[in-house]
Amino acid sequence: MTETPASLTGTAAIDDVLRAELAQGDAQIASIGPILRHLLANDEHSVFGDEIIARVRAMLADLARQLLDALAVARADGDVPEHDAALIDAMVESLAAHGSFLTHAHALALEWQLTERLQARLALDPVVSPLLQALIASGEPNTAATAMALLAQQARFAQNQRRMQLPLAELPGDLFHAALIALQTHAQHDPESQSVAAQAVHSVRQGFDESRNRLGLIARLVAGMGGGASAALGVSHAGVGIFLSALALASGHDRDLAVLSTNEGQVARFALALRAAGLRPQVIEEQFAVLHPEIALPPGFEELGSDRAAALLAHSVAYPAA
Repeated sequence: MTETPASLTGTAAIDDVLRAELAQGDAQIASIGPILRHLLANDEHSVFGDEIIARVRAMLADLARQLLDALAVARADGDVPEHDAALIDAMVESLAAHGSFLTHAHALALEWQLTERLQARLALDPVVSPLLQALIASGEPNTAATAMALLAQQARFAQNQRRMQLPLAELPGDLFHAALIALQTHAQHDPESQSVAAQAVHSVRQGFDESRNRLGLIARLVAGMGGGASAALGVSHAGVGIFLSALALASGHDRDLAVLSTNEGQVARFALALRAAGLRPQVIEEQFAVLHPEIALPPGFEELGSDRAAALLAHSVAYPAA
């Protein structure tokens, strides 16, 4: 699925074509974690000039500072010192060793990159999409209230991404738990620090509610749309954040993998995810026109059923945690 690809102009069965494309995408995915970890460890993002690498490292460093701040507050009764760079680097290394942190930070960086690209090309507002506006105006009070809360969270997400920050409270539940374990591990060799770490963990946990962070609110809104959730599967209508969550939910993808599927090297995965979500080929073509206007669906794609698309995806690799 590249521009005028020779592999798609022959008579090969669409299954074989897409399976081959997925295999290439799988190989790319398998290399992401090790490459990111290497670049972060060696601080080579400045050499490569890669905004994504710089953003991933900045988000992990921000998480590290928040964990160290919580430890300092628990130890010094509110006094938060300036942390030594080596201490932050050590905590970043600890977080990066847990591959899911790299996966998630990478996905958020890609999501923001896509958000900025569509804002520049289509004037798609990065905070309030047409769908979110409609949900805010809903006559159903709970839906309207949740949509208003998401509007505020989406504005914070945009601000945090511009600052290259990632609040602990915005992590998915499993990563929040892993971050607290990293904090406890950091203090495990010092009995006094272990006690302080337990206090810090308790304090941080008190401020966490996954159902009220940005991704939790999006999931609640999309689930609440019921049969109307197909409206969330149009990126120019739903906005990038809602679209990606809806795609993940409807196709059975992990959200971070759904984000990655929008990348140019993963267009077969993207097309299959949209088909597995139940979208008709014509509607999928519309999404490609928005995200990948230079790429066309392969001949015969219209013959691929959603069940078969889901089966092909099921045999593909998931975004690795390691």
